[in-house]
Amino acid sequence: MAGLISAIALAKAGVAVTLFERKGYPFHKVCGEYISNEVLPYLQHLNIDVESLGPAHIQNFLLSSPVGNTLTCPLDLGGFGLSRFILDNYLAQVARQVGVTIREKTPVQEVKFKQDQFNLKLADGEEFISDLVVGSYGKRTNLDRSLHRRFFTQSSPYIGVKYHVRTNLPRDLICLHNFKDGYAGISAIEEDKYCFCYLTTRANLKFSGNISRMEVEILAQNPYLKNIFKEAEFLYPQPEVINEISFASKTCVEDHILFCGDAAGLITPLCGNGMAMAIHAAKIASTSILDYVAGRTTREQLEKTYTRQWQKQFNRRLQTGRLVQRLFGQPVLTEMVLHTFKRFPAGVRFLMAQTHGQPF
Repeated sequence: MAGLISAIALAKAGVAVTLFERKGYPFHKVCGEYISNEVLPYLQHLNIDVESLGPAHIQNFLLSSPVGNTLTCPLDLGGFGLSRFILDNYLAQVARQVGVTIREKTPVQEVKFKQDQFNLKLADGEEFISDLVVGSYGKRTNLDRSLHRRFFTQSSPYIGVKYHVRTNLPRDLICLHNFKDGYAGISAIEEDKYCFCYLTTRANLKFSGNISRMEVEILAQNPYLKNIFKEAEFLYPQPEVINEISFASKTCVEDHILFCGDAAGLITPLCGNGMAMAIHAAKIASTSILDYVAGRTTREQLEKTYTRQWQKQFNRRLQTGRLVQRLFGQPVLTEMVLHTFKRFPAGVRFLMAQTHGQPF
């Protein structure tokens, strides 16, 4: 998403942009598919009409503990729900309309910087030369290995699973349901569908043997999740699954590549705002690049400015996300935190404010 938004912003300003996509649009991604309304001013600035896609409008939040105790509160800014299947495909269409060259089913295997330009080696052996590269390829790919990024060598215990379902939940509500060593989110997207996505550990999967048994034996101990598995209509037989989800610190510039979105840093899904961060990071990246293209900054200044702005906007949010991650997933601790928040509801809204930004 950060790559698509960056490409649109740059192309609209007259920059020649080629976007390489490993898959072919449209396709599903493991993602909570909720976006805070903080992004709306910038999307409107780019003439990106998400309202035309029929998003769900989300205003309220529900949190449950593993045994089913709950608290609810309004979302100050609110947000909207759209599947990546629909939204990314729409953004790709917009990108083409404004002049972006999109090469689908074209993985980039290697990126090297030499003599003030980049050489991209594509999967079919073709080489592509570029003045600048934005790396916006998600949580983890083999490119991270070839670039020797430090986080790539650190094993992560987390896996993510996503379904689309039909159910009877209120369409203005996003729910976060805790279970042992994990949590699941469910919220409405376009049409009459819901995104149901959860994060758990390989240990839970190993204990149960497979995803279906894990959902029965572990997730369904939470009565809200039990009801989803019992009553919801699951719209595709096999879930989307991703392994080795890392919340370790990353750098947003390496080997002169500007990293954007999850490739630069991943907020815990518990905080539910990664898509808004990706869009904001795209704004920062494209604005910095336009200054460089116009000759107002050097490459070194571009990289320093982007790093400084990225850290200003997101470092605290990522740190807060890691803290929140430690508060949930353990049944006893989750109950204690939930009880505390019920007594001091302002604490929930304060915590949400630390993981969300202001409209931009």
